[in-house]
Amino acid sequence: MMANTRISRLREAMKLQQLEAVWITSNINRQYLTGFTGSSGYVLITLDKSYLLTDFRYMTQAAEQAAGFDIVEHGSSVTETLKGLLHEQKVNHLGFEEENVVFSAYLAYERDLKPVKLVPVAGLVEGLRVYKDEHELTLMKQAAELADRTFMHMLNVLRPGVTEREMALEIEVFMRKQGATSSCFDTIVASGERSALPHGVASDRVLQSDEFVKMDFGALLNGYCSDITRTVVIGKPSAKHHEIYNIVLEAQLHTLQHLRPGMTGREADALARDVIARYGYGEQFGHSTGHGLGMEVHEAPRLSKLSDTVLEPGMTVTVEPGIYIPGFGGVRIEDDVVITENGIRRLTESSKDFTVINS
Repeated sequence: MMANTRISRLREAMKLQQLEAVWITSNINRQYLTGFTGSSGYVLITLDKSYLLTDFRYMTQAAEQAAGFDIVEHGSSVTETLKGLLHEQKVNHLGFEEENVVFSAYLAYERDLKPVKLVPVAGLVEGLRVYKDEHELTLMKQAAELADRTFMHMLNVLRPGVTEREMALEIEVFMRKQGATSSCFDTIVASGERSALPHGVASDRVLQSDEFVKMDFGALLNGYCSDITRTVVIGKPSAKHHEIYNIVLEAQLHTLQHLRPGMTGREADALARDVIARYGYGEQFGHSTGHGLGMEVHEAPRLSKLSDTVLEPGMTVTVEPGIYIPGFGGVRIEDDVVITENGIRRLTESSKDFTVINS
């Protein structure tokens, strides 16, 4: 069973941290471990039992989706149901997701679960999610293909006189019509001087001739995200448009060519950063070269000058260098890739040629 393989890996991680039980409250981690897609539920894993707790609305769905789990219907007090299970399984110490549990919930657990001691844990399930199996990579490729189709669609739609917001809506409607659950994040359509905003979410600005249009978007499809950025010019490009675009493209292609397992996130980040800095635009590239991608649009690992994480096969990351010049505009080019045994495999495959849309 897919879920049981993940549970066995989780138990190995629990043993390393000497945890007798963990309480999973993150919606994404719950779905990853169980396959259950309902909006409400909790997972309790001991060294020999796997429980999915949910309410009466989801009992049928949980039984269908979470094979191999004991499905428990919790009452109005989840902690009361949890306390009973912990007592039954003779659990004295309970790991909880410190990055997901708000302080008020922690206080309630501490009060209501006595004498069980709470143990904060971080990255336990996320550490498993970093490595994508073949099934996950198939789903991620499908999400990436949808992003590619969306970009091709937008090349036929972009024109002067429409607003960024209208173009963002066009992107989202197209993805939804093609089967996406939603977009993975607020769609970025940033034109003209607004393209110099790295995260310039679509505004009421009207697209005009002779300027950049930067589009950054992603589809949530079958539980997995894609994340792509393409920058095009409407109308007549200037020498500056060509210059900036070509530098970013060179940095991105250089990174894709040399990215490989065994590198740290810092070394991967430097592949792009060094190219841009060599052309004198280091100060105009202020964000990381990339980030992990999967069930969430930002996951581990990071391709960042702060990251010592070693890249390994099965990790999926974005590669997205950029140059942003206030008052003029900016370029970002982003692809999704999976780290392989000897390099990378691209998931997004849209053209990155300098693209001019006639106005």
